[in-house]
Amino acid sequence: QVQLVESEGGLVQVGGSLRLSCAASGGASSTNTMAWFRQGLGKEREFVAAIRRGDRKTSYGDSVKGRFTISMDRPKNTMYLQMNSLKPEDTAVYYCAGTSRSWILSAMSNKEGYDYWGQGTQVTVSS
Repeated sequence: QVQLVESEGGLVQVGGSLRLSCAASGGASSTNTMAWFRQGLGKEREFVAAIRRGDRKTSYGDSVKGRFTISMDRPKNTMYLQMNSLKPEDTAVYYCAGTSRSWILSAMSNKEGYDYWGQGTQVTVSS
């Protein structure tokens, strides 16, 4: 059974930065594609970013392009999300997700394509 454990989020001021991590237990092949999603209060769960283990190809949601960077430390089986230039609209619960499938880039944003989910971590951006 794969478990995904996110790092603690936090409270950040507008324009600030924060890095989230997601550590995956289980074999590396269980997380060939990993992703971050987020859900604001009263909103649908939204795709943030994803990365493919084999070639480290990445995909980003339009609202975070140029500000967020996803990366993966394969030996540690840990994924990161570096968030810069944070805005109040980035406030949400951030979820880590993983699947054993290596999705093509256009499929990475589909939350139905992920089998494992973390518990979520709150990120609040204050103005």
